[in-house]
Amino acid sequence: MPFKTKILFLCTGNSCRSQMAEGFARALRSGDMEAYSAGVVRHGMNPLAVKAMAEAGVDISGQSSKTVDDLATKEFDWIITLCGHANENCPYFPGKARRIHAGFDDPPALAKAAATEEEALAHYRRVRDEIKAFVQGFDINAAG
Repeated sequence: MPFKTKILFLCTGNSCRSQMAEGFARALRSGDMEAYSAGVVRHGMNPLAVKAMAEAGVDISGQSSKTVDDLATKEFDWIITLCGHANENCPYFPGKARRIHAGFDDPPALAKAAATEEEALAHYRRVRDEIKAFVQGFDINAAG
């Protein structure tokens, strides 16, 4: 089996952005990435994130919300923070992990003022598509 780069996508609550990134990495980059996601805290899976991903053909309904403590025994090649809070509060990971920040808007925060689920989903879809493009274009061999 070829070597796969182990990547941790990290956001605040592991309910939306990091779950989307993990889902896309598993769906689109399973040949070269072993993807995980976690949050600084655990907020549970966001149902609109699950719905937006399903629309894109990626089922994340079986994923679970985790904290970094749940993955403390894993060694990662990359830690990718997806929001400012996670970037500022990213715990120390021992080992060779390279860390980068790739910030994305928070769909639940953007959708708070939405009058309908469809209006709310528009925010999730935009961020979902931005995360997909990031995951597809991420160079696992780039200098950290």
